[in-house]
Amino acid sequence: MARIVGVDLPPQKRAEIGLTYIYGIGRARANSVLHRAEIQPNKKIRDLSEDEVARIRKILEDEGQVEGDLRKEISMNIRRLIEVGAYRGLRHRRNLPVHGQRTHTNARTRKGPRKGTVANKKKAAAKT
Repeated sequence: MARIVGVDLPPQKRAEIGLTYIYGIGRARANSVLHRAEIQPNKKIRDLSEDEVARIRKILEDEGQVEGDLRKEISMNIRRLIEVGAYRGLRHRRNLPVHGQRTHTNARTRKGPRKGTVANKKKAAAKT
């Protein structure tokens, strides 16, 4: 099993897909890394040699942040927005959508499950 940047890559997946298990690497970046490492994207992770894995590791170290460093930078950026008092920071603090989506309806992923109203509780109590 290949371990890159502290992440165990799934051996049965193709290299192109397996690299996306690393935080900060999507399909485009995975293909770019594989192209520079001169590895076929269709090759399975289990079929990669130690030399190929080392080339991928080297490219990722040289290229930029992934995994823990990237997570830390993103959380620091959000914390900075909150401390400065920016509108986006306020939206993060209140757990509301940040990018201008509507909240009258929808936004359930960000807001969480619906809170029942008092009227609904009275109806439920009356039925029992």
